Amino acid sequence: MLRRALTALLALVAFGAVLTASEPRAEADPLIEVGPGNVSVAAEKLEVDVGAGTAVLTGQVSLAKGDLSVKCPRLDLKFDNTPHVAWAKGSGGVSADVRGVHAEAPEVELDLVKQILELRGGVKLTRGQGWIEANRVTIDLATAKVTAHQVKGSVPVPKTP
Repeated sequence: MLRRALTALLALVAFGAVLTASEPRAEADPLIEVGPGNVSVAAEKLEVDVGAGTAVLTGQVSLAKGDLSVKCPRLDLKFDNTPHVAWAKGSGGVSADVRGVHAEAPEVELDLVKQILELRGGVKLTRGQGWIEANRVTIDLATAKVTAHQVKGSVPVPKTP
């Protein structure tokens, strides 16, 4: 249920990794693969309203799967009758780490019906000495198209031999 949300966050982190890679590669290990097994979830409090199809995790919310870890103070979820998560919003300052790439944003919203992930309020991606900041980053999960607005950053350039 949270696997798609984690995959979307990984897509953002993979985007940052591509832009901040220190040397070009013809072939790279996929960053979206975070290993088999369950998603570990921890929070101080969980509230579920089955009738409304909503859930809220609050207080030091953390998700982990393989090399991926995501932390935020609050995670709101909307689910259907199955129950499958259809929408999620992390707020209060979201951070994600995977294989040396760190992503931060005040909030992230994931619409699984529209297949859109949006980070808002000042997004920052870092890897090594490279970094990218944007006011908003939108990822179309179906096409893997990434759109960043009001972008600035520093991307290391490899030395020529």
